[in-house]
Amino acid sequence: MILDDDDREAGTDAHDRAPGAGIRGEPNGEGERGVSRSVTAWLERIDPGTHRRIKGLRLVTAYGIAAALGALQDITHGLPGATLVGSLASSFALWASVSEARVSRAESSRDLALLCAAAAFGAAMFIGFAPLLQTIGKAAPELTLVTGAFLVGYLKRFGILGAGAGSQIYIGQLLAYGAQLTPVDLPAVAVAGLIAMLASIVPRLLSGPAERPATTMLAPVNVPGRWKLPAELIMGLQAASGSLAVVALNEAVGLKESAWAITACTYVVAGSASGTAERVRRRIIGTLIGVPLGLVCLPLVEHAPLLAWAAAAVAMIVYAMALPNRYDIACAAFAFTLIVTLAIGGVHSISLLGARAWETLLGGVFGLIAAKFIFPLRS
Repeated sequence: MILDDDDREAGTDAHDRAPGAGIRGEPNGEGERGVSRSVTAWLERIDPGTHRRIKGLRLVTAYGIAAALGALQDITHGLPGATLVGSLASSFALWASVSEARVSRAESSRDLALLCAAAAFGAAMFIGFAPLLQTIGKAAPELTLVTGAFLVGYLKRFGILGAGAGSQIYIGQLLAYGAQLTPVDLPAVAVAGLIAMLASIVPRLLSGPAERPATTMLAPVNVPGRWKLPAELIMGLQAASGSLAVVALNEAVGLKESAWAITACTYVVAGSASGTAERVRRRIIGTLIGVPLGLVCLPLVEHAPLLAWAAAAVAMIVYAMALPNRYDIACAAFAFTLIVTLAIGGVHSISLLGARAWETLLGGVFGLIAAKFIFPLRS
């Protein structure tokens, strides 16, 4: 049963007035209640109505369902790239659930299906273009990510679904780039897309009217037409330009994890130069908090992997709660989750994890430079 705000307040008051509350000789109980109240108050500030907490639970559930279905041999038997289906499907479903922001079940289900299809399309784009670009240079396949970076900004002009589709196309490209998918893996991508649709739609049907989208995520880009160009087009050009600079730098000096720099550059670009600067600042703060916390929890991966997965799941719930209004907390939660899940997947190199962290910050700086000097938007 989900309690509304009045129910929670009444329950808290009743608890405070319960017989024996605060009796001397129970300092541990009083301390535990104090910590509990502090955590509850913090959660209430981020998500007063529990709506975002429900969304966080939904996206974690979608991830788990997709991973479980993708691991079934009855589904993937005889499929080229079968080992990749679970990871692709779970990521498609997770980020589709993050991007979806409708009120009714029917509209949400439709958007989730389209968003999962967009992620599969993005992966197919990389598979199709990467072999052609490989002949240009070592870092040339990353040029596909540049097209995705442009779409993340430009497709926002088509509303909620357009913004989500642009993000999903880029995520599909990023996943295909990271897994180095080839044309033989196209059937696996298609199956992963179908699994992701099912895995993301079922939790949304169950969450129902208890979940409401955050209005701050639905606000359109609204800036003066100083350049006589759509603001979304300019945002796309800024993200693509910064990403292109990262690709050029990777080709020139070599970067260990350049895709993370491109991703940071893509997602820090906002509807104004000042908004981009604020997002960069918050992303840096979040990364500097989340990465060390993730590194501290690395022993859990080896000695208590179940606890590590639980910590990552809680962090993603916090991510969903904080994303609309507290980008710094969202970035910290995601950075923590990323470090922990990478370690669970076998990536334990501190230098590699550190490279992903500092190159993420580098990408944010490139995005800020692009927003300041390429058709800068003024709020």
